[in-house]
Amino acid sequence: MTIKEVCEKYDITPDTLRYYERVGVIPEVNRTKGGIRDYSEQDIKWVENAICMRSAGVPVEMLIEYVSLFQKGNSTIEARCNLLKEARVEVQKQLDKYQNTMDRLNYKISRYEEAVKTGVLTWDAENIKKD
Repeated sequence: MTIKEVCEKYDITPDTLRYYERVGVIPEVNRTKGGIRDYSEQDIKWVENAICMRSAGVPVEMLIEYVSLFQKGNSTIEARCNLLKEARVEVQKQLDKYQNTMDRLNYKISRYEEAVKTGVLTWDAENIKKD
């Protein structure tokens, strides 16, 4: 696949894709004789991994380290596993934050839905703390 095709498929910019390659978030991509990037299925999997991890808030530096370890081979399996565990902790923190926001939204919506039914929006000390 060309860089244009990859970018269209994953809705990212060529600059983002080039950056990922330049800093090591994805391994170097093979090029045609004319110097055009030619993304293989394996390259695409790395791109998908980068997009997934970045969208979850995994730091670029952590992805760079992961790719570097991967390229060093099986002697780094334990280190890669530990790195992924660290990433999981960070992603869980993000999930917890979003769950807290979702709980708050659900609470507020339920209060307003009740107010729509009754025509009255009441507030007490507990409700004020949550708003």
